[in-house]
Amino acid sequence: MKLKANLLDDKAIKRTLIRISHEIIEKNKGTDDLVLIGIKRRGYPLAQRIAKNIENFEGVKVPVGAVDITLYRDDITEIIGEPMLNNENIGVDVAGKKVVLVDDVLYTGRTVRAAIDAIMDVGRPQQIQLAVLIDRGHKELPIRADYVGKNIPTSKSEIVAVEIEEIDNIEGVKIYEGK
Repeated sequence: MKLKANLLDDKAIKRTLIRISHEIIEKNKGTDDLVLIGIKRRGYPLAQRIAKNIENFEGVKVPVGAVDITLYRDDITEIIGEPMLNNENIGVDVAGKKVVLVDDVLYTGRTVRAAIDAIMDVGRPQQIQLAVLIDRGHKELPIRADYVGKNIPTSKSEIVAVEIEEIDNIEGVKIYEGK
């Protein structure tokens, strides 16, 4: 793969997550009944960072959970054969809460739809909002993010790679030319 552009470095990611954190507080008029749920893998550490930002600003610890969407993907049999249930406990109570679902990249919307299905299976939230670091376009479902770090128009052949310290030991967002 050939690197096309460096979109965000570590400082830009930090600034972006701080802005998203402020937007979440503002839109929800504070932190009452607020819960963050990160989509595994990279959405979960991003949700933890947002929660830490909110705690620094508001002095309130917002609960953070994680959702594994493996069972809920509509292409699951093509990927792993028989689905496995990995979601008995997402780590937080969502019933009646304002859930902010967090992911690294919004592309077709299928991952988000799967995450919403998984959340609804464990409880009925008051509402579900979506925060993403990158929105790259090409939606296949009528899903849009409430909080977007950066909109990056891409071609379908391009690859957006998000690297975060907790998983990749490096921080940044890059776009690569595809096939």
